[in-house]
Amino acid sequence: MSTYDQFLAGKSQLSGSYGFKPLWMPDFLFDFQSCLVDWSIHKGRGACWADCGLGKTPMQLVWAQNVVQHTNRPVLILTPLAVSAQTIREAEKFSIPAVRSSGGTHDKAEIVVTNYEKLHHFSSADYAGVVCDESGILKSFDGVRRDAIVEFMRTRPYRLLCTATAAPNDYVELGNSSESLGEMGFQDMVSRFFKKEDAASFLGWGRASYRLRSHASRDFWRWICSWARAVRKPSDLGFEDGPFQLPELRIQEHIVSAEQPAEGRFFDVQAVGMVEQRAERRRTLLERCERVAELVKDTGRSAVCWCHLNTEGDLLEKIIPDAIQVSGQDSDDEKEERFIAFAKGQARVLVTKPILGGFGLNWQHCSHQTFFPSHSFEQWYQAVRRSWRFGQKNSVVVDVITSEGERGVRANLQRKADQADAMFANLVELMHDQLTITSNKSFPEKEVLPSWL
Repeated sequence: MSTYDQFLAGKSQLSGSYGFKPLWMPDFLFDFQSCLVDWSIHKGRGACWADCGLGKTPMQLVWAQNVVQHTNRPVLILTPLAVSAQTIREAEKFSIPAVRSSGGTHDKAEIVVTNYEKLHHFSSADYAGVVCDESGILKSFDGVRRDAIVEFMRTRPYRLLCTATAAPNDYVELGNSSESLGEMGFQDMVSRFFKKEDAASFLGWGRASYRLRSHASRDFWRWICSWARAVRKPSDLGFEDGPFQLPELRIQEHIVSAEQPAEGRFFDVQAVGMVEQRAERRRTLLERCERVAELVKDTGRSAVCWCHLNTEGDLLEKIIPDAIQVSGQDSDDEKEERFIAFAKGQARVLVTKPILGGFGLNWQHCSHQTFFPSHSFEQWYQAVRRSWRFGQKNSVVVDVITSEGERGVRANLQRKADQADAMFANLVELMHDQLTITSNKSFPEKEVLPSWL
């Protein structure tokens, strides 16, 4: 590399490496999984944005075991509610020593698994590394808890973030991820890549509004790719997709109407703004829930009914005879017990909210869902992917129940889905543009032509 090339490299905002050479790479990992684990161990502090069903749990367990062997100190794995038990089952399946703890004690265990809600019982000084499973859930927590999780991570020498939805259009989340991994702080990221403006923009921070500088867009995502890997299928890393083929997904939309139009109107019209949309949701509550009951009753198949309002969940549980509900008012133990009961087939129909059950849980035994749409693409994506994931044997049917007035919500959700698909495709392209993805696998360098050609 010439002196000038070295000068340019020093000016680029690319992440360094803080890891080590892997000490153990088991045969049970697929080739693309070994590639990701190898990269994350060499990296030391990185993010793995692998899609649902690609095996993030075994990958993070292998990563943790390597850190344990390298440092002779334990690693803490943080998971959403009910995913801790699932992680322990995976560890037993692959003969990786791991224990679950909710009170901070672990009797010199090597890999400790706990829920995010229990983190306050643990001391960061006890661990050499930490894994945040389904790290996208962090923004669902209040500011105090989220800050505590980020601070816990920032002090550990080895860190790994894992999620299927990195919310690439959510710059605040990307800034939090960067800060927790020890890369740029949120304010540094904003000052380097964003421009302050008064008009409506993509990012609101405090009283100021910011947008990504057009000339810095490629450098921004190139910097993201220096500490993260985005993978939706093995071929994104240059491997054969093999058994990782998704079954058919059928999204069926059902439009319902209330018996009477909204007050002051002769017929239903599309709701404008959040206030009207919330009113429309409450006005059509009975009709939407009755349609859900019609779709899942007497089918003999497992089903998940996603809702957003407490009144929706209570009514669905009441009118669907063999349904159980997981609600926010339940204790953590009650929530976990009911999630496990559904996963084991002991309950046929589960009623819950995406914010409670939409992260990390594997429900390949279920191929039918009903969904009341919201504006959150992440909730939609994660909820559907509990069933429509690699390893699902059957086609998956998602019945979307909405009203005439909420058509705008569905359209906005589709717009966000298209935006996320485009952004992930861009991330994959930029990953290939980097010379080396791991120490063992390199991608060919691409010729970049001037725009005028």
